[in-house]
Amino acid sequence: MRVVSAGEPPDRTIRVVSAQEYRTAGPTVLRMLVGAQLRRLREAAGISTEAAGYEIRASHSKISRMELGRVGFKERDVADLLTLYGVADPDRREPLMELAEYANVPGWWQEYGDLVPGWFEPYLGLEQGAVVVRVYEVQEVPELLQTAEYARALLTARHPEAPAEEIERRVELRMRRRRVFDRPDPLKLWAVLDEAALRRVVGGPETMRAQIRYLAQMAHRPNITIQVLPFSVGGHAAEGGPMTLLRFAEPDLPDVVYLEQLTGALYPDRTSDIMRYRDVLNRLGVQAEPPTRTPAILADILGEPV
Repeated sequence: MRVVSAGEPPDRTIRVVSAQEYRTAGPTVLRMLVGAQLRRLREAAGISTEAAGYEIRASHSKISRMELGRVGFKERDVADLLTLYGVADPDRREPLMELAEYANVPGWWQEYGDLVPGWFEPYLGLEQGAVVVRVYEVQEVPELLQTAEYARALLTARHPEAPAEEIERRVELRMRRRRVFDRPDPLKLWAVLDEAALRRVVGGPETMRAQIRYLAQMAHRPNITIQVLPFSVGGHAAEGGPMTLLRFAEPDLPDVVYLEQLTGALYPDRTSDIMRYRDVLNRLGVQAEPPTRTPAILADILGEPV
């Protein structure tokens, strides 16, 4: 990438992002990156969303959705918008055009499209492209830290009518998501688990014991932090329930909050809301037992020496 010098015209202060840097992030994050850059270019040019929409024969709301990364990009639309915003230099146009092209390439999880509801698909893309994920769970072990047997028991309980083949594909999808820990720059995960998630036996005693041992193993990884929020804490900062916050490498992208429900999910995007959830997660980190206590807590639940 390059950063344009301060002596150039104002619109040239927009940072050029290389497609090669971010092509492995997946289409969801790439759409967000393209949208963020298009917004910055539009604002630098002093052009309204209405005027931008008129240029590509669309509404201002479509421009807003494009800038938020919530829709795919047509090559012609991106080219027309760059022209409207005064971006004529090929060294500045081509990287963004290339990013938009990669943003339209389906992610690996698309092969599970028959199992993944529309509200969950964006989260999969965000998770694969994030550099940090912070999560608080109440009733179960976070999905990225589940063993196959534990996940199978949960998924069978949630989808009692599903055939065994479908359950196995759901388990396979969950296990493939853990590849974020095997990247050259592995995902940093910080998880706070309510004690209830560790005490609730899922899949039988042996499955649960194997799951807790796996948590202890993962807690030794330098990129994974696990804390336990004990019953003794009583009332705490996250009485509203489980939550996930995702952070990305590109400074133009805001944190994303994900709140899963039974038949849908919420993605609060107001800055004040995101700050509130970040503050709650920070307070949970103080209220929970420190990470250094996690091995002893897990060993105590297992009834085994540390």
